[in-house]
Amino acid sequence: MTTEKLLSALLLTLGLIGITQADEPLPQVVVGRVERLANFPSKLVDARHVDVWLPEGYTPAKRYAVLYMHDGQMLFDASTTWNKQAWNVQDTVQRLINEGRIPDTLIVGVWNNGKFRHSEYFPQKYLAGMPVALRDKLIAEGLQNKPQSDNYLRFLVEELKPAIDARYATRPEAASTFLMGSSMGGLISVYAMNEYPQVFGGAAGLSTHWIGGFKPNAAIPLAAFNYVRAKLADPASHRLYQDHGTMELDALYAPYQLVIDDIVREAGYVDGKNFESRVYEGTGHNEKAWAARLATPLLFLMGQR
Repeated sequence: MTTEKLLSALLLTLGLIGITQADEPLPQVVVGRVERLANFPSKLVDARHVDVWLPEGYTPAKRYAVLYMHDGQMLFDASTTWNKQAWNVQDTVQRLINEGRIPDTLIVGVWNNGKFRHSEYFPQKYLAGMPVALRDKLIAEGLQNKPQSDNYLRFLVEELKPAIDARYATRPEAASTFLMGSSMGGLISVYAMNEYPQVFGGAAGLSTHWIGGFKPNAAIPLAAFNYVRAKLADPASHRLYQDHGTMELDALYAPYQLVIDDIVREAGYVDGKNFESRVYEGTGHNEKAWAARLATPLLFLMGQR
């Protein structure tokens, strides 16, 4: 990958350049079907598309678990994405449903907000734990002078989830409601579970972006560590999955993830029971890598114990 292409990929990953949503085509899938809640309105954040995947044979006669995923425009159809990669999440979920390894499940793909992706996905309560000068610099340069993650979570919990539960045959309880994302999407997934443990029963962060920016640093991870230690959801009723690769941005993550893993275990989470942290050697920071290992977090969050 050229330096220019790598920089563009990093900017898109961190939400520092926008992805237009106007007139975007509906993702095409081979299994199940996708319905779009176009320009879903909110009083808390900007409107955005929400793509809902329904598995084969969807019927209101059943009840379905719900997986909320961030960066919804990257999930289903590589022909519609900026880098021509996608998670192809529907293929893995349908296969695991057919095998009886996870329950009947809907996927709610919430589109990111382009240039405001970073300000919506950066956990707002980390800011209080940062040195003032660094915090102000991050807010001005990284968060567009507008930290929005708490409002984004309120949008998910107060506006979107009630609409999904009203429209579809869901299991609305926390034990059947999960979150998943990658990079900053992993960061906001963990934050959402901890902020709303009564709503979300588990979260998966693939290549979770604990450094919060382009390079290793102490201030953001330390704020994250202290927040997670203080606010981690009850291990008796929640599941947490984490992973990272060893190439591209993922090459930076190992030292920070090791600390998070220790904090989580000290809080009472047990490996293989309600916590999983994996390293995928030789893999990078991209949708192909996340798609290749998607079955693992899905089975950990939603599989039968």
